This record gives sequence, C-alpha cells and structure tokens, in this order.
Amino acid sequence: MTEAYIYDCIRTPRGKGRADGSLHEVTAARLSADLLNALQQRNHLNGPVIEDVIWGNATQVMEQGGCLARTAVLASDLDERIPGLSINRFCASGMEAVNLAANQIQGGAGSAYIAGGVEMMSRVPMGSDGAAVAVDPAIAMAHYFVPQGISADIIATEYGFTRAQADLLAVESQKRAARAIAEGRFDNTLVEVKDLNGLPILTHDEYPRPGTDMQSLGALKPAFKDMGETMPGFDKVALMKYPHLERINHIHHAGNSSGIVDGAAGILIGSKAFGAAHGLKPRAVIRATAKIGSDPTIMLTGPVPVTEKILTQSGMS
Repeated sequence: MTEAYIYDCIRTPRGKGRADGSLHEVTAARLSADLLNALQQRNHLNGPVIEDVIWGNATQVMEQGGCLARTAVLASDLDERIPGLSINRFCASGMEAVNLAANQIQGGAGSAYIAGGVEMMSRVPMGSDGAAVAVDPAIAMAHYFVPQGISADIIATEYGFTRAQADLLAVESQKRAARAIAEGRFDNTLVEVKDLNGLPILTHDEYPRPGTDMQSLGALKPAFKDMGETMPGFDKVALMKYPHLERINHIHHAGNSSGIVDGAAGILIGSKAFGAAHGLKPRAVIRATAKIGSDPTIMLTGPVPVTEKILTQSGMS
C-alpha cells in the first residue's frame, strides 16, 4: 500500500460568523480559491499535478452548493483540468475530505490531492439546507432529534460535568490560544485574506477572547435552556430517549461552546514519490482512517468509539 503524506497545511484566520464579522463580505468559493492559490504558490504546483480537490462543507446550499470544490478550482489559479468533489459528513466534512484523499493515495488512485473544507456561517447559516433529519417528523421523531446544544447538555447531565468544569476548560482554552498566538505558532499556517485590490481583510483570528475569566463566563445565560424547556420542548424529547435522567442540566453557553465562525482550511497530501518529484518535505504520515455512526441524539460522543476503532484496526495504543 502506498503511504500518504501531509506536505502542507494552511488555513484562513477565523472570522466571527456574523454580519459584522470581517469575512462576511467573502463568499465560500472565493475564500476556498484563495487557499488553493496559496497551496499552489507555496508548493509550486504547476499544471494538472493534483488528482482531485476534495472539499467538505456541512451546508451545501445557495452559494455553498453546486459542487463548491469544482467552483473553487475554477475560481482559483489551479489548472482547470483538476476536478473537484464536494462532500458532506456534517461537522466532520473537512476531516473526511482528508481521509478520502489519503485513502485514494493509499489505494493507488493518484499521487497528490488537496483536501479541506470551508464554512461561511455568516452567509449560509447552519440549518439553511432544511435537512430531513431535523425537519421531517417521520425521521426526527423516530430518532429523537434535538439540536446539538441540547445534545451537549444531555452529555453533561449523563456524565456529571458541571458548568464550573466547562467554564474552567473554556478559560484554559482561551489562555492556551492566546499563548500560542503570542508565540507565533500559527504564523506558518495562517493565510491572510485580502480583497480584490490586495488589501488585507483579516490577518488574525477574530474569535479568541484572551481576557476571558470565570467571572465573565458566570454572567452568561445558558444558551439552550429556553429551547429545551419551552416550545418545542427538546428536553422532553431527550427524556423520552433517556428516561433515567430526571432533568437536563443546561450548562453550555456562548462562552464555553464552539464558536460560530467563517473560515477555510486546506491540506496538500501526496505519495512519497510526489514529494520527491517536487522537492517537498513531508510533515506527517497518515497511518490509518476510520469512520463510525453513533447515537443520533447525542452524536457528539462519536469521537470516542471511532478512536477506539482506529486504534484497534491500526494496532496502535
């Protein structure tokens, strides 16, 4: 089996996923094309040397629809003979794009791929696609669908995580991000976003809040309590699925939850022969990939069983 190596990885800064966010004026196709151009320039990718561009995004409608990957290739400076494939595995879409690219190389179907993903949540909000799993009663009711915020609160209730624990983790995460930024750990990875005149739109991550502390987080209202306890009453749906829980403890809020952001990321993956031919030094090797389906109500636990699966399959501990 051919080994798949990571040769380069870049991302845009993350902009606030709101109308006042710095990246709101940029389309998903444009942002993706900018990353493809950066990978081309950094690695001297001339001609149709890339087998395919595999691009993930979870809301494939409107300007993020219509095989965004191929649109991004055409909007970029890459050779137009390079195809594009858009995929959707919800929150794991970008990761699965990387997995697919690695699997193709390992199987001998091409020597180099660009994989990654984009989400412009300020322009194409979560839920814009009207996914059947959420809006079709025959599916949603049968599988006890609840929004992910409720899922996170169910997990906290089931495993006994407190708001104080979640807030402490959030404060520590902000401290680590601030330290990494100050030490320049992202400098070789970040690609600034420019407008059509070449002027910078965003040069740094817009979302971190380095001054976050327990006091400021303590003042925030639980984000999912109202949708859980009032109409449509997702807590009742959850308790039908998990009757051993007396109530759902709503501990998550805007300060300890994942952010709503705009951004894109891309990875250049290739065989050993590809790297040698282009004078590229590998940064990592992809040893194995795996996937799994999990409880659709609290789908956020999926990383645990899939990690166990991939360790077993790869013989690693």
